[in-house]
Amino acid sequence: MIEAHSRDWWRATLALCLGSFTVFVNLYAAQPLLPDLRVAFGVSTLSSAMVMGAATLTLAGSLLIYGPLSDAIGRGGIMRLSLLVAALCSLLLPWVPDFTSLLVLRALQGLALGGLPAVAIAWMGDEFDRRALMLAVGLYISANTLGGIGGRVIGGFAGEYGGWQASFLTVGALSLVCLAVFWRLLPPARNFRPASLRLDVALGGMRAHLGNPLLLAAYLIGGLNFLIFINQYSYMTFRLSEAPYALTTQWLGMIFVTYLGGTLGSALSGRVAQRLAQPLCMLLGIGIFMLGSLVTLSESLAGILAGLTINAFGFFFCHSMASSWVSRQATQARGTASALYLVCYYLGASLGGFYLEPWWQAGGWPAVVAGSWLVLLVTLTTAVWLWRRERRPQAATAQGG
Repeated sequence: MIEAHSRDWWRATLALCLGSFTVFVNLYAAQPLLPDLRVAFGVSTLSSAMVMGAATLTLAGSLLIYGPLSDAIGRGGIMRLSLLVAALCSLLLPWVPDFTSLLVLRALQGLALGGLPAVAIAWMGDEFDRRALMLAVGLYISANTLGGIGGRVIGGFAGEYGGWQASFLTVGALSLVCLAVFWRLLPPARNFRPASLRLDVALGGMRAHLGNPLLLAAYLIGGLNFLIFINQYSYMTFRLSEAPYALTTQWLGMIFVTYLGGTLGSALSGRVAQRLAQPLCMLLGIGIFMLGSLVTLSESLAGILAGLTINAFGFFFCHSMASSWVSRQATQARGTASALYLVCYYLGASLGGFYLEPWWQAGGWPAVVAGSWLVLLVTLTTAVWLWRRERRPQAATAQGG
């Protein structure tokens, strides 16, 4: 097994972080371009938003394919091929003849983008020892946040000066460079043990994972936390676009810089987990998330941005722990276990608007925070249950000794 801070650990961690960055740059680069795409193709706002929705929806669905597939044929090749196809899609997007073709190509890109997040943590679970895994997952999740920020910044900057076509070309070219480095750095897998690629085996693995309460709890925590986190940003843009703030679209996009709090939180999570149990770390992250939500009730813009930064820190701190917990607890079919976590994660993001919309309509932002707290209390309670469950064997061992 690869140990923390060894040469292979640094190579693999850097490669997977770079791959993660590449995935989310490609996924989110289109977000600041939506107004330009609406005008360029003469479509409605809702149709324009589907440029993002088409990619995230197919990404979520693809996770159920890549997980079992990687358990059978290996993970490195899937990650390399998926990054290559995603980069080629970005290079082809500027040449689409109509809006329907754009949506189809974005949907195909989403299918490709799912290849790395579906199996990256499972690759770590196969190759890294426990300490190396926890440290690497924290850095890997921090690369997610940097990719999310980078995609919006690069896409917006290139689009400002060269149109929406220049944004996709820039991202595609950058992705090919990142892929070349990823290809060279990622060490060969040494501990992977293939499983049979059979539908009944794949479904059996899914049933086993969904029947494991330790995994199911982590799926619940990840999905419900992301349901609140990502959709709070949507309703915050509504709040800040109105008086007394009246921020323009350019400045509304800059609120995603608060994701840097998540970059720090995820990077620190592995170190904290060496001293505290992982469920206790999840509990701590959720508590920080709840605190940040309260801070966003501030009437000052600085206070609101501080609250969003705290939210990001707490959310990604917990997300890092939940992700690595899944890889640790899954004794077989790790790719499937990690993929199921991410399916719940992105499903939560898709459903969050339906949950928070009635709260927004009923009482604006204070009601959104109240609704958020109700869900976060559920995940907090689940983390407490996991913590108590993990302590039982330790207490029994201590008594036996």
